[in-house]
Amino acid sequence: MTRNSAMAGAVLGAATVAMGLIAGAFYIFACGVMPGLARSDDRVYVDVMRDINGAFENPVFFLSFLGALVLTGVSAWQLRGASYRGWVWAAAVAYGLAFVVTVAFSIPLNDSLKGGGDPAALREAFEDPWLAWNAVRAVLATVAVGCLGRALVLYGRARLRSARPSPSGV
Repeated sequence: MTRNSAMAGAVLGAATVAMGLIAGAFYIFACGVMPGLARSDDRVYVDVMRDINGAFENPVFFLSFLGALVLTGVSAWQLRGASYRGWVWAAAVAYGLAFVVTVAFSIPLNDSLKGGGDPAALREAFEDPWLAWNAVRAVLATVAVGCLGRALVLYGRARLRSARPSPSGV
């Protein structure tokens, strides 16, 4: 394996970590944040979701949110010719779909809470669709993590095979 192969492994590893962070964010909302918030009255629900949405608008989150997509794409390009490249492309497609869901559905729903209005009406229009789309994002991002994890395992196996001396002793 060449130095470029080691760099490809580093990018694949970074893509896997970034994807895991994003999948975890979607997951924790599905399993903890939203069920806990569902216990709140309408005004608290809307106010807290506004605060959460504002808090997510930061460079650290954007780095991982966009980085997962970019790093996965770069990894797929770097691994051209590798037998396991399809796993990276599958991850890119899965997360690409999650990214589209975020941009097309989740962000507009978040933005719908920014305006004024009756908290009960805002919550009614927001809660069920947001939960459904977040579940879709969580599943897609988790599939992407699994695909990247598989590619990382296969990459490691390929590195080990190439590091072994040939059976002929040459």
